[in-house]
Formats: sequence, C-alpha cells, structure tokens
Amino acid sequence: MLISSASVVQMSPQTGFQSARVNLSEANREISQKNSQSPDDLPEENQQQLQKLQQTDREVRAHEQAHLSMASGIAQGGPSFSFVTGPDGKRYAVGGDVQIDVSEVADDPEATIKKAEQIKKAALAPASPSAQDQRVAASATAMMSKAQAEILKKNSPADESNQSGQSIDFKV
Repeated sequence: MLISSASVVQMSPQTGFQSARVNLSEANREISQKNSQSPDDLPEENQQQLQKLQQTDREVRAHEQAHLSMASGIAQGGPSFSFVTGPDGKRYAVGGDVQIDVSEVADDPEATIKKAEQIKKAALAPASPSAQDQRVAASATAMMSKAQAEILKKNSPADESNQSGQSIDFKV
C-alpha cells in the first residue's frame, strides 16, 4: 500500500477532536522498511541476484534518460518502466521506453528533415542503443531521405525537353 502525499486530517471543534497532521510519506517509508529485507539478511544467491537487478535498474534508467534528454520537444511524456520485485521486496526497472512523435511535419520537408535528425539523435543517444533504437534511427533516416527527395523535386526545373518536343543527345 503506497500513499503518495501528505494529508491534513481536520476534526470538528464541536466534537472535541483536534486537528492532526499526518506525514504519509514517513508512514510509507516505515511500511517499506517492514516489508523489505536488508541485503545483508539475504542468502548469498539472492545477494548476487539483487546486485544484478540494481545494475540493470541503473542501466535502464540511464538509457531511457539519454533518450529523453535528446527528445526535447518530440517526447510525449517521461519514461515508462517495466519492473520486477527483487528478493529484498523492492521494485527494480528491467525495461523501459520513451514515447516520441515520429510523424512527418505536414507540407514542410525542411522541418521534417530537422525533426528526423532529432528523432535519430534521440534514438541513438544511449551508450548502447537497442535493436528497437536502431530501427527507429533507420526509420528517421528514411524519413530524411524522403523529405530531401521532396525538396529536390520541388526545386528542380521542369523538364523542358518534354514541353518543347526537343531533346539533346549526348555522345561519348
């Protein structure tokens, strides 16, 4: 049972009860301490498992934070994590993700290129990008290529040979 904020309990003066302030975060700490074991109290096998979980938790959180820090403006909220409960009764992150907007910018290939560059940077930000991170980066590269092709098509002059009926032959 977790209660996340402090609360004030106020009783009516007419009934003789006094106001009381309850620090619920302190109560939560006490509950957690009663429900969890000290790492020193665990068998050696569980201590090793706990160390692995703690390392994985640090790596997962750092990985997702790297994505988030590079996804400024395109992140759709903070990181989400998948947890397991360790032998000490605490929860450890073992997976995570950061949702980002990977859509093209409508009718603006230049802005799409900038956004795709940011998507790619966010995807490859962690020290060890996952296979999913690599796929997102590849999709961003494809989005950039498509936008660059749109720009070239828009900026290229019309093919005059088709309009005038004339053509130029180049001989080597």
